[in-house]
Amino acid sequence: MTKKILVVDDEQSIVTLLQFNLEQAGYTVVTALDGKTALYLAQKEAPDLIILDLMLPHIDGLELCKTLRGRNNMTPILMLTAKDDELDKILGLELGADDYLTKPFSPREVVARVKAILRRADQNREKDSPPDQQIVIGDLTIDPNQFEVVVNGKKVELTPKEFELLLYLARHKGRVLTREQLLNAIWNYDYIGDTRIVDVHISHLRDKIKTGYIKTIRGLGYKLDGPDRHE
Repeated sequence: MTKKILVVDDEQSIVTLLQFNLEQAGYTVVTALDGKTALYLAQKEAPDLIILDLMLPHIDGLELCKTLRGRNNMTPILMLTAKDDELDKILGLELGADDYLTKPFSPREVVARVKAILRRADQNREKDSPPDQQIVIGDLTIDPNQFEVVVNGKKVELTPKEFELLLYLARHKGRVLTREQLLNAIWNYDYIGDTRIVDVHISHLRDKIKTGYIKTIRGLGYKLDGPDRHE
């Protein structure tokens, strides 16, 4: 079945370029030049992935991402950001975007990222976790079937990528995992040496679960340990 991509950018030349290359790669493409239209199409067309520029008329990309996630729309989002907008990248990831690309970019790289994100999404849907296989680590409970995280009896709201990352760390409890390992496991491709996306998500997880279980191993990476283990 052909995957559908929603391309959102206020520059017609970029929309045309992306549409051409994505259609050449075998995808169906719908487009929008502003946030209001994009929000409508995201609901009407039910795309498999959204390529979303941050600077948009009517509703900007960050607000659009926030609105979609607030409506429990978990369609993967690939953000397009300006070269130096580090804050926007971090905010976008915090609001639930799956990935980002910095302008200027090559159409080939966009197609490669789209394929990787969609492949990961398909793999997640195909996973058949056994029922009731909750992971309990101290006062942290992770339910892979319900996509729920509970700390001290209180449910914690995580983005899809934050949940995947926490679950992966929990399934490898006590093991030191490099940023590159986490990048490949959760985002499923080589991020061209840029592992900051891992650090951003780790930081958000620590802020949300507040257990102290996610530990930094200097020069190596991260590991998740319960209260029964000490450094």
